[in-house]
Amino acid sequence: MNWLIELDTCASTSTWALEHLDHLTHGNVVYTRRQTAGRGREGRVWLAPPGVLTCSVVLDPGGADPRAIALAAGLACIHAVADLLPGLDDGLGIKWPNDVLLRHRKLAGILCEAADGRLVVGIGLNRMAELPESLAATSLHLHGLPPDDAELLAAIRSYLLEAVGLLAARGMAALLPQLRARDVLLGRSLAVETRNGNLDGIGGGIDEQGRLLLVVAHGGIAAVEAGHITAW
Repeated sequence: MNWLIELDTCASTSTWALEHLDHLTHGNVVYTRRQTAGRGREGRVWLAPPGVLTCSVVLDPGGADPRAIALAAGLACIHAVADLLPGLDDGLGIKWPNDVLLRHRKLAGILCEAADGRLVVGIGLNRMAELPESLAATSLHLHGLPPDDAELLAAIRSYLLEAVGLLAARGMAALLPQLRARDVLLGRSLAVETRNGNLDGIGGGIDEQGRLLLVVAHGGIAAVEAGHITAW
């Protein structure tokens, strides 16, 4: 697999990829079994205890919006897991803007970072045998013996590259049916923290720009470009 860069350990696969971007090409994947200082959205810490699959994929987005690619990466994780563990397919969903859930508990998180016209898509997917009690999450190992990392990496990469090609050619319309079918927030009561204040409402789906639609008081619709779901 000449697309794979495997590190014994590193602070963050995304940090490493950004620091070595001049030597990486579209579709390269940086992977480690031991990440010591992962990052989440808005500067949050991403915990990666032993057993978490941690990788970062380098992409030439071809004009695709990073917000759309974060959602596409979620779909790539879902399709990869469903292919390798088909019994989990019905329980997999997207929690806008960047989480993958399995039976309503967090299975994977995604962080997209842009640099020099390219994107680095960081993915952390839980596959460990035991979960720290502090994590409100789940793991593939709790639902059967997970596939090995090499199988997961190859499948996630393949689906993500396919999705980026579709986004570049056709925009969000290419992925909307899949996203809407996997949207776990649809119809749920939500509290969303945004830069302009907090919003409460009912999840109304994902629109053509990858925004979260929120049905607010008196039947109005708010389109949220960026925010943090604090209750759902």
